[in-house]
Amino acid sequence: MPRVSQDHLDARRRQILDGARTCFARYGYEGATVRRLEEATGLSRGAIFHHFRDKESLFLALAEDEARRMADVVAEQGLVQVMRDLLSAPTGEASPADWLGTRLEVSRRLRTDTEFRARWAERSEALTEATRQRLQRQREAGNLRDDIDVKVLTAFLELVLEGLVSHLAMGLPADDLEPVLDLVEESVRRHRRSG
Repeated sequence: MPRVSQDHLDARRRQILDGARTCFARYGYEGATVRRLEEATGLSRGAIFHHFRDKESLFLALAEDEARRMADVVAEQGLVQVMRDLLSAPTGEASPADWLGTRLEVSRRLRTDTEFRARWAERSEALTEATRQRLQRQREAGNLRDDIDVKVLTAFLELVLEGLVSHLAMGLPADDLEPVLDLVEESVRRHRRSG
């Protein structure tokens, strides 16, 4: 039997994650049945669970993938850009709307599942650390206010993100929130005195 290339395995894993993202976003964790996962990925249960031990492992891998993508955006452009991306919500593969569904499901599971909370805690630190490092670089460049600790600014931005996620999850209008994000961004910037 010929060996399957690593590129093929990686592509199959990506196919599963992309389909699962849509399925979990649409149906939630409980509603994402194996049959729905098969339909969303276009693969059999055997193919899906060859790559992931069980549904929880698949969901955790998806949540980790989303956190990694978010950390990449944070490292390059900051946490406010993640929020702006959520507001723009383009359609298509790995859209912010799908990320929102995954994020909401992570929040729900964190509240109700102690095992998941323990597994997730170590992964979520990557996003916090990416935000902290980005803010530290901005401070060193003289662009970030220096009267407030970077840890406090990090917590502030993470709380704003959680509030935005809740706002969007409730289906409230988002078309007028860009000025709010401008205010958030302005609140962490260093203001130079003219003089």
